[in-house]
Amino acid sequence: MKTRISRLLPAAAAALALGLASACGGPGSADGEDAKEPERDGRSSSAAPAPTRTTPAEPARTLSRQELEKAALRTADVSGYTVKTPSKEEVSGAGLEKADRAECRPIASVIGGAPEPEPAEMVYRQLITTSEDEEAGGLILFEMLGAYEQESANRLMEGLRKAVKACAGGFTTKTGGDTSKYSGVTELTAPTGADDALAYQVDGDFEGDKVPLLFKVVRSGSSVAIFYSMNLMDFTEPGIPQSVVTAQIEKLER
Repeated sequence: MKTRISRLLPAAAAALALGLASACGGPGSADGEDAKEPERDGRSSSAAPAPTRTTPAEPARTLSRQELEKAALRTADVSGYTVKTPSKEEVSGAGLEKADRAECRPIASVIGGAPEPEPAEMVYRQLITTSEDEEAGGLILFEMLGAYEQESANRLMEGLRKAVKACAGGFTTKTGGDTSKYSGVTELTAPTGADDALAYQVDGDFEGDKVPLLFKVVRSGSSVAIFYSMNLMDFTEPGIPQSVVTAQIEKLER
C-alpha cells in the first residue's frame, strides 16, 4: 500500500509516511497519554462559509518557534488520538510537489506539505487514532501549524479560496519525474470558531480509483493550522473531527 500511495501522491506520501509507520508502532516522537474513542466527523457535502470574527484593529503578533511548539496539539488535548511529531527525515519531501497550472499552486503546495506563502515558522504533527475499529485503521490525520505575519496569513487563506474555485475541474502535479493527477476539488462546510476558515476535498486519481483528500484550514490571528486527512487502506472518505480543530483553535487563543 505504501508503494501504491507513493506513486499516486509522491510528496504527500513523504509527508504522511509517519502515519503508515505509526500504525505498526514505527518512528515519531509521541507525547503520549491514553485517549478515548474518536468521534465521527460530521461532514457536509454542501459548502457553507464558517462565521468569521471581526478583524482586530492591530495585526496579530507572529509566534516564535517556541510559542508555536507550545501551541501545537498534544495527546492530552484531543480525545481518541495519539499525537506524534515527525522527524525531519519524515517530512523531507515537503515542498517538492508543483502544480501544472499557476492558479492551482496554493492547493498543490499544501498537498506537498509546504504552504505558500511560506510561514516564519512551521511545525508538523501526526494524529494517530487509538480506535481498534478496523475501518479506522487506515485513517491518517496530519497537521501543519504555521506562524505568519498577518498579511501573509490572510494571503494564504485568500489564495486557497481562489484555487478551490479555479481548480474545481482538477489539475496535475509533478514531483521530480513523477506525475500525480487530481480529478477535482470541492469546497465543503468550513469549521467553526476561528477568525477565518476553509474546508475542501481534493480527489486524487489512481488508475481510475478516486482517492479523497480532506483539508480543513483555520486561521487564528496570524497563525494558520492546516489539517489534512486521507484513508490509506481502502480510499474511503476520510474525516477531521470538529473537536480536533476546536482544540487547536483554543490552544492558539490562550
